[in-house]
Amino acid sequence: MKVAIAKERQTGEARVSASPDSVKKMVSLGMTVAVESGAGNGASFSDAAYKEAGAEISKSAKTLLADADVVLRVARPEADEVGDCPKGTLVIGQMNPYQETKKLEALAKQGLTVFALEFLPRISRAQAMDTLSSQANLAGYKAVIDAAAEYGRALPMMMTPAGRINPAKIMVMGAGVAGLQAIATARRLGGRVYATDVRPAAKEQVESLGAEFVAVEDEEFKAAETAGGYAKEMSDAYKKKQAELISESIADMDMVITTAQIPGRPAPRLIDEDMVKSMRPGSVIFDLAAEGGGNCALTQPGKMATKHGVKIIGYQNVPSRLAADASMLYANNLFNFLSLLYDKESKALKVDWEDEVVKGTLLSRDGALVHSRLTGRAEETETTSSTEKASEKGNGNG
Repeated sequence: MKVAIAKERQTGEARVSASPDSVKKMVSLGMTVAVESGAGNGASFSDAAYKEAGAEISKSAKTLLADADVVLRVARPEADEVGDCPKGTLVIGQMNPYQETKKLEALAKQGLTVFALEFLPRISRAQAMDTLSSQANLAGYKAVIDAAAEYGRALPMMMTPAGRINPAKIMVMGAGVAGLQAIATARRLGGRVYATDVRPAAKEQVESLGAEFVAVEDEEFKAAETAGGYAKEMSDAYKKKQAELISESIADMDMVITTAQIPGRPAPRLIDEDMVKSMRPGSVIFDLAAEGGGNCALTQPGKMATKHGVKIIGYQNVPSRLAADASMLYANNLFNFLSLLYDKESKALKVDWEDEVVKGTLLSRDGALVHSRLTGRAEETETTSSTEKASEKGNGNG
């Protein structure tokens, strides 16, 4: 069975879908692995390192894909990028399924069997395959590091003969995977950290990391969680009270990290222009939801802008800013997923199409889209979809 690792061709994408270590694991199971020359350069993985791990190095994408059984990707390829793949080839990666349905139809028409790891079911045995969480964890860390680099002051309290430096006050909005890592990182850097989240259960997680929880903790808030641990919709009256509290809190912050995203929908607006105006000159906002339009009204996706004396960072694809570590974790996620589809005895693909993980992530097969969320066959239910729930719990960047 041949596994192909091609270069990522999206602008600004430095990650790669396999590391030398994951190649070694695949080869040890009897897979043949071919890597396009230069595929790992952005993540500091050389062709020599892949070759030493047991991979073949292909000089061209056409040669690489001509007889591939599986293609591993970081992001969804354009149809012409995988046009040389045989029909039935498995293409596995993050496919941006909500925004790119037409382009996914094109892949389906080429006869490719496409899996989107964004749709991975939230079950225990799938945790090691969870690319959203592995990448969000690094994004939360990097957001604090980048914000600190732009902040013109020290973060920890310092007592010196020349005077005292007070600790920076840092607000993290959203206590999911990215948010919790942002809290932990800000604490390690010596900041005084505050955090807010719509779920009562988040309070204990926030406080366990040494941060102060900010929320209107009335009776409605205490009941604002389903039996499954997901957020309920709050009343307009509560939303108003919470917004007032957050507005007051933000005015006293030196740095704010926002992390709220909902798959398939615009990012929720958490910070308006008046809140930005209320912050001290030199303060920094890092908006991890920039790709969804931003949690801040003044965010410019892909850029850093200064508005009302406040630096607002809207960098996109933040995990790619830590390409080596992000690629290593992502490659392990893909290896664990691929192992589910592979039979070690026959050394060939053996897909259980009824497996919950397979059914949950399969987008196209036999020339057509098959996932219910893309074909319109999904029924509306009282609860949100598993991926949307994951975002509310923070398994995306939220």
